[in-house]
Order: sequence, then C-alpha cells, then structure tokens
Amino acid sequence: MSFKSLFLGSAAAFLTLPAFAGDITVTDAYARAASPVAKTGAAFMVIENAGPEEDRLIEARSDIAVRVELHTHLSDGNGVMRMIEVKDGFAVPAGGKHMLQRGGDHVMFMGLNGPLEDGDSIAVTLVFERAGEVEVEIPVDLKRMPKGHGGHGGHHGHKMN
Repeated sequence: MSFKSLFLGSAAAFLTLPAFAGDITVTDAYARAASPVAKTGAAFMVIENAGPEEDRLIEARSDIAVRVELHTHLSDGNGVMRMIEVKDGFAVPAGGKHMLQRGGDHVMFMGLNGPLEDGDSIAVTLVFERAGEVEVEIPVDLKRMPKGHGGHGGHHGHKMN
C-alpha cells in the first residue's frame, strides 16, 4: 500500500466522522448532482439533537453555489412532486432526529460554481437557532442510491432568479 493510498483512505474516513455543535450531531452526510454538467446539487444527512429542547436548522451556506437553500418535496395534488424552499427551516426535536433525504427535506445548491465530482468534499455551514453554526465537510457520492426507493430526480425544475 502506498503512502498516497493510505493518506487518501485516512482522509475519506475523516470525512465520514460526525460533526458536533452543542447538542447537535450531523452524521451520514453526502452530496450529489444529477450529472457532471448539472447546475444544481443537493446534500443529505441525519441531524440528531441530544438536547432537552427542540432546535431548528434555519440556514445553510456554502461557497460551492450561487444560492444555498433548505428545500422539501411536496405533491401538487396531481401526483407531481415539486421542490419548494422552506424558509422556516426544519425542526429537530429534543432527543430526536431529522433526516434530510432524497425525495424529502434537503439542502439545495443552486447555480453550482463547478461540478460536484465523486470523491470530493464540500464545506457547508449549517445554522441552527440554538446550537449556532455547525461546520460540515460533506463527501460527494454520485453513486449512492437512496434507501428504499428509486431515486431523487427532482432537481431539474429549479430556475435561478
């Protein structure tokens, strides 16, 4: 095994470690884009709150895109899922967790400054009402499939204002 292989393997293991701030822990984070030329991407993760009070993810920031927003999927009543910005953020219950996952709540990157390449990592700052800022290094995993369903596919309809 070469030094480079050992270093890269160690770096990959480091990127998968949880991020902590106060009572908040972020685990199982990954980011992806639909294709190398996509102008949008998304990040998914599990946010756990070990504290005695609810917290709320209210903002996400990153230099990888022109805009970073908190999004969810909603049905329009005709069987079409649409993504919308969630300006109030996502509640993380006391002693519980909130999953940001494909087909549901997620961090949306709009107007990517470059491609999201498999194996890279991106720096994202998550902002919580109580815990404050949590710095997360999120690995880009273009091969990862969602658990239990067939794919995300909804990032095609975003338009930049």
